[in-house]
Amino acid sequence: MDIMRGTPPPPEARVTLDNWDSPPFNRWAFCHVSEVLPTVRVHRGTGPRSSLPIGLKPIEDIRFRDSDGAEIAITDWLEQNFTDGFLVMHRGQIVFERYFNGMPAHALHLSQSVAKSFVCAVGGALSGQGAVEVDAPLESFIPELADCGYAGASLRHVMDMQTGVDFIEDYLDPDSHVAIIDRVGGWKPRRTDDPDTMLDLVLRLKQTRPHGEYWEYRSIETDIAAMCLERATGERLADLVSRLIWDPLGAEEDANFTVDRAGYAMGCGGFNATLRDYARFGQMLTEGGSFNGNQVLPEAFVSESRQGDPTKFRDYPALPNGAYRNGFWIEDVDTGVLMCRGIFGQLIYSDPANDLTAVHLATWPEPQSERRGAELRAAIHAIKDWLRTA
Repeated sequence: MDIMRGTPPPPEARVTLDNWDSPPFNRWAFCHVSEVLPTVRVHRGTGPRSSLPIGLKPIEDIRFRDSDGAEIAITDWLEQNFTDGFLVMHRGQIVFERYFNGMPAHALHLSQSVAKSFVCAVGGALSGQGAVEVDAPLESFIPELADCGYAGASLRHVMDMQTGVDFIEDYLDPDSHVAIIDRVGGWKPRRTDDPDTMLDLVLRLKQTRPHGEYWEYRSIETDIAAMCLERATGERLADLVSRLIWDPLGAEEDANFTVDRAGYAMGCGGFNATLRDYARFGQMLTEGGSFNGNQVLPEAFVSESRQGDPTKFRDYPALPNGAYRNGFWIEDVDTGVLMCRGIFGQLIYSDPANDLTAVHLATWPEPQSERRGAELRAAIHAIKDWLRTA
C-alpha cells in the first residue's frame, strides 16, 4: 500500500486515529507521529550538537543464526524484519548506520516504552541534585494517591515496577488497562466511560498484594513517576527532559512527546527522537552517565540501574537471569547490559564491558514478538563477537 500518498491519499491508504499503530499503517505513522497526534517539543537547547565520530565497519556481512537455526546476514535480517533504523557504536564511534522503509536520518521515530527509561533517567538526575527523594512515598508528591491502591508505595517502587497494584497490560485487549491508557492519552478514540485524565485512571486502581514483593510490567507505573517529577519540580516532563538530558547530551534535533487533552506528556511511551539522538542517550549510559563533556546522569544512578534482583523478575523466560531497575531492562545481571525496550521493536542497548551501544527502531506487525526480540539480541551479540576481533 502507498500509505499517505496522493493528494489526497485514497481512503484505504490514510492513517487515522483508529489505525495508526496497526500494520501496515504504523510503517508510516511511527515516523510521522506529530501528523497524527498532538505533541509537545523537547527542545534540544542552544548549545552545539555533540559529535558522533564515524568509523564504519562491514557489519552488514556478519552472519548469525535466526530462531529457526538458519544463518542470515545482519542486513538481510534487518530488511526482512520491519526495521526502520539501526545504528551501532563501538569505542565511541559509529561503526554501522542504516535506514530502511524510507526513513530519513532527521525523522523523529516513536520509541514506545523506551520513553520509560527517559522518565526514570530524569528521576535519577533530579535525585542526584537532591531535588527528589526516590524512597519517598508517592503521596508526598501527589496527595490524592493516599486514597487509592498506590497508598504506601514509593517513587522507587514505580520506577522499578514493584508495586502491588492490579493493572492489566494486554496490548490486544481493548478492555485492558493499557488500552484505557491509549484512549485517555489520546492515542485512540475515547469511550464515554473512560476516565478524564491519566491521574483519574490511577485513582481507580486497587492494591492486590504488598508493594515491593516482585516485578510486574505495568506501563502506568512510569506515568505515575512522571507525574511525581512534574509535581516535585513544577516543570512539565518535556521541559525536564530538555533541561536535564537533551541539552547536556548535545542532541542533534528537537524531540517530542505525545500529549493528552490535559497537556500531560505520555511518559510511558510517547517519546519521539532521531536514531542518532537515541544513540547519544545510549552511549551516555555506556560511558557511565557521561557524554559531551557533561555528567548527564549520576554515575551511581547508572551503576545502580545495572544491578537488579532476578528473584523478583518473575515469569519472563526470555531473560532468565535478567532484571528491571530504574526504568531499564537488565539483559543479564552478570553482565550488567542495560536495555531500553519498546513494543513493535524499539531498543537501545548499552554494554559498557564491550564499549558498545546499539539502537534499533522498527515497525513490527505485532506489538510483541519474543522470536523477533531474541533474534535482535542474537544479532547484536554476533556484532559484539565480531568487533572483539576486528
